[in-house]
Amino acid sequence: MSVAQAHIWHLPRLLQILWAATRACGPVAGRRDEDARALGKLVLQGKVTVWRARGRVRAFLARDGVRLHALYTCPKWRGRGAGRALVKAAQKQTERLELYAAEANEGARGFYAAQGFREVRRGHGQGNDEGMPDIFMTWERLER
Repeated sequence: MSVAQAHIWHLPRLLQILWAATRACGPVAGRRDEDARALGKLVLQGKVTVWRARGRVRAFLARDGVRLHALYTCPKWRGRGAGRALVKAAQKQTERLELYAAEANEGARGFYAAQGFREVRRGHGQGNDEGMPDIFMTWERLER
């Protein structure tokens, strides 16, 4: 199992993971071609990391500076440390991270809290494409 920079040839697999994960969560904003363009752009800009296991990409994290935009794991691989490994790798690269989590997604909120993120404020969907109530969370490196 390893964390590495995503390459453009990973895009079809990243989209499979994204669509499998978002279908399980309910309605999805946008269209597949928009997803492909947006995710492809992030990959080309070097803003996506992947987690590989058994020779295949099983999860990915998209981050632009301190903003964590997406963290998705292949549904069959959830609970195997992919998300933790990707977040830990991002935390090693910066002093601060921030994200919006859907208020209704208690699993994600609990996961991020376990990684050291804390709730800063609640919103009415201004931080996400779906316009659903969300929670802005941040992580900051503790002084040693």
